[in-house]
Amino acid sequence: MKERFTKEPVLAVPDLDLKMRMKVDVSDYAIGGMLSIKCNNRRWKLVMFLLKSLNEAEKNYKIYDKKMLTVIRGVGKLEALVRRC
Repeated sequence: MKERFTKEPVLAVPDLDLKMRMKVDVSDYAIGGMLSIKCNNRRWKLVMFLLKSLNEAEKNYKIYDKKMLTVIRGVGKLEALVRRC
């Protein structure tokens, strides 16, 4: 595993011209998501990930609201990442 992490970059640089996908997962206590881009070799490379504990109010959200919260936070994080590039 050490070789795998040192051979090639773990995170890819965001390229807005490539296809992107976001996968989200939620629980009663936390949200998580990962954004990937489809590279020219047809493989998906991780651009960023998001993990966050939910506050007391967010814990009461319905499942689809928690998923949308993850997408909104992920897009906000992507925007900040793109502005730095």
